[in-house]
Amino acid sequence: MENSIMVEWIASDGLVPYEDAIAFMEERVARISTGDADECIWLLEHPPLYTAGTSAKQQDLTDPDRFPVYESKRGGQYTYHGPGQRVVYVMLDVGKRGKDVRRFVQDLETWVIDALARFNIKGEIREGRVGVWVERPDRPKTVTGQTAEDKIAAIGIRLRKWVSFHGISINVEPDLEHFTGIVPCGISDFGVTSLVDLGLPVGMDDVDVALRQSFEKVFAASE
Repeated sequence: MENSIMVEWIASDGLVPYEDAIAFMEERVARISTGDADECIWLLEHPPLYTAGTSAKQQDLTDPDRFPVYESKRGGQYTYHGPGQRVVYVMLDVGKRGKDVRRFVQDLETWVIDALARFNIKGEIREGRVGVWVERPDRPKTVTGQTAEDKIAAIGIRLRKWVSFHGISINVEPDLEHFTGIVPCGISDFGVTSLVDLGLPVGMDDVDVALRQSFEKVFAASE
């Protein structure tokens, strides 16, 4: 299907092997860059695995034998993917969107925040902490007296010839214990949460609808 700004949306059932996802993105990004394919948003889930971004530190992989570990050329550090997490691979032409990488990342953040708001979740950005965060007043305060916060979505992209790939992951109902094998994104002072952990009985289809609606709002306005 295509929306009004000519982006193909793909939603995959089952668990997509990480190698297959990378191969698809490589091929699609090459075709987008030559004008032979439309931009693409791919919604999927992976089997349990860890990925290392270009800034990953070996000491942040605390349980290297737990799940397969893949070297990723996206930005960022270690992250987890697995069942119950909506992975959103974003293959968009940043060149025709102004060649402003900072703005593009801000648009991705805004997209996630707007989608979460449709479930009455207030997602926020924190300086120096990549991703989207939610406050947890139900949890004990931090050692510095701050309100506890948990990460609900991660963002990590790569550009080739001004076309993006990799993208976003939103925790819908993953096994949060699986995150303990890494220091997610190199941040150890805060936790990880999900929509279901926050008390929302939502599924992938609900999240996909919110993402579709929010994408049109954010990216149509940013063109």
